[in-house]
Amino acid sequence: MPHLPTWNWLQEDWPHFRYDNAKLTALEAKFLHNSGIFTGAIKHVTEDDRQQLIIELISDEALNTSEIEGEILNRDSLQSSIRRNFGLATDNRKIPAAEQGIAQMMVELYRQFDTPLSNELLFHWHEMLMNGRRDIKDVGRYRTHDSAMQVVSGPLHDPKVHFEAPPSKNIPAEMKRFVQWFARTAPGGKAPLPILTRAGIAHLYFVCVHPFEDGNGRIGRAVAEKAISEGLGQSTLVALSQTINRARKSYYTMLESSNKHNDITAWLIYFAQVVIDAQAQAQSMVEFLIAKTKFFDRLRGQFNERQEKVIVRMMREGPDGFKGGLSAENYLRITGTSRATATRDLQDLVEKKALVRVGSLKSTRYHLYITTKP
Repeated sequence: MPHLPTWNWLQEDWPHFRYDNAKLTALEAKFLHNSGIFTGAIKHVTEDDRQQLIIELISDEALNTSEIEGEILNRDSLQSSIRRNFGLATDNRKIPAAEQGIAQMMVELYRQFDTPLSNELLFHWHEMLMNGRRDIKDVGRYRTHDSAMQVVSGPLHDPKVHFEAPPSKNIPAEMKRFVQWFARTAPGGKAPLPILTRAGIAHLYFVCVHPFEDGNGRIGRAVAEKAISEGLGQSTLVALSQTINRARKSYYTMLESSNKHNDITAWLIYFAQVVIDAQAQAQSMVEFLIAKTKFFDRLRGQFNERQEKVIVRMMREGPDGFKGGLSAENYLRITGTSRATATRDLQDLVEKKALVRVGSLKSTRYHLYITTKP
């Protein structure tokens, strides 16, 4: 029997992906339904909170899309840079190059989601993403090196090759075909696709071509977010990279199992569910902001300066809450007060139903008395 090519781009049907539409119909409908709920909910968020939500989601995406690739960024620097890109007031801290670059790219993606995808736009994103890098030869252009572009793991003497992308000489033609496909399948294109189907194919297609020397995963996820925004007709607010990062191993496993053939039904089901989970995360953030407004309305003027400082600090953690709950030691560190005063403050907050106390003795923890349920 003849030996079949290992990678999808070597096979005769590349890049004509096959999938079972029927298995995606319910997921597409659920996504559209959730989008409507989200749009309705965000109308009840104050303008200041809406602005903060956008900054939080963009910074979370920037942090997580980088962390997926093993790059750890500074959250405060990222948020400061994002605020600057939106023309908002912020501190005067010096922002590292990596944080500057990803912040600029993510803000442009949010603000200019309907800019047609082109080689030039992808080059622009790559230049921003590679800001400050001196180890990359091809910045703001597709890769040109002669060596194989491989995704590998394991020791140098015995590496495992998870994927090998098309050679550099093929990239201009591959990307011309990709950009044309993206335009053809867009809303209003000659062959429009359902939102999640198009976003899932776009991400897989892009990372399989792997056109850049570095940054392909981050740009591939940005392309998927762009596809979602185009489908909705507005900038998307879904915690896509955050959701992927929480189960990063599954993400890489699915990518690897989908790069050896062009039947991608399993990948599209996986990716659609990731987007729906990401929607739920964004929805929980909106519900938390609404609940936070009600919390402060209910307790306005009832906190002393120390209590206010701690409550605001706890609120910064968002819907997931203060990790492990607030302890008396946390309260002491945040306020710098005495133990006796901390005990009185905490008891007062419990009595006012600002905090809920759980556990006892050294295991005592406090959580915000807040609910995101109607």
